[in-house]
Amino acid sequence: MPAPDGLLVVDKHAGPTSHDVVNRLRRLFATKRVGHAGTLDPPATGILLVGLERATRILQFLQALPKAYRAEVAFGATTSTQDATGRVLEERPCGFGLDDLRAAAASMVGEIRQVPPMVSAVRVGGERLYQAARRGEDVERPARAVTVYGLDVASCDGAAWEATLEVRCSSGTYVRTLAADIGELLGCGAHLKTLRRTSIGSLGEADAVTVAQLEAMEPDARRAAVMPMGAAMRDYESVTVSGDELQAVGHGRSLGDPDPGDAEGPPVAILDPDGRLLAVYRRQGEGLRPAAVLV
Repeated sequence: MPAPDGLLVVDKHAGPTSHDVVNRLRRLFATKRVGHAGTLDPPATGILLVGLERATRILQFLQALPKAYRAEVAFGATTSTQDATGRVLEERPCGFGLDDLRAAAASMVGEIRQVPPMVSAVRVGGERLYQAARRGEDVERPARAVTVYGLDVASCDGAAWEATLEVRCSSGTYVRTLAADIGELLGCGAHLKTLRRTSIGSLGEADAVTVAQLEAMEPDARRAAVMPMGAAMRDYESVTVSGDELQAVGHGRSLGDPDPGDAEGPPVAILDPDGRLLAVYRRQGEGLRPAAVLV
């Protein structure tokens, strides 16, 4: 039986890479058409979206959704990777209070510019930064605009100089860089101790399953754990079509009267009367243009 078209909301444990998770699910569902949205570093845990079969084509839209993280930050030391896996570069004494930490965190909310860390997968000059980092090189890289929607101090241990932060941010935001920048604002330096992604859009821990749980399931239960593509696109506007419009979508034609001079809007899920996802379109003026046709 072929693998179902749909999404798995995987709760990744610390250790494997995101690609390791994809490879295990390829074997488990006996298909090569598996992909993921929103890479998690090996030490990080939490929500990883994995698409099966045709759902690999909607991952680009899910990738763009806001993300939420729980981050444990250690103050008083900076590292080469901005997290606990790197070598310590500098140690400085801490002397801030809870109000100082809250003020530093609040100053990072809004649109900010971040310099991607050297251990990131961003390409500079055709090469991923982490490849240069493995050779011990430090490449000049431009700052990028990201948005932090919220950054709250969930707890603070003044004896250990550690804090837990709840972060809500746009795609492309590096939480390790947020931690390091907050440490600089406080004058003592900091690095990320642990990181857990708690949601991508509204897809979160309540929807999630671990790879070990999937491996322990009977085949029918495993298939039932795959979220239908229409449900996976629940954070976006949806339009149900029938009759002539349904036929138009099947042929990849526009709906309404799109204006090529207008900027494309956010994705719109195009559903059939039974709620199945047929395509993803984008608004353009008074009409809709196809972005990904799945039928």
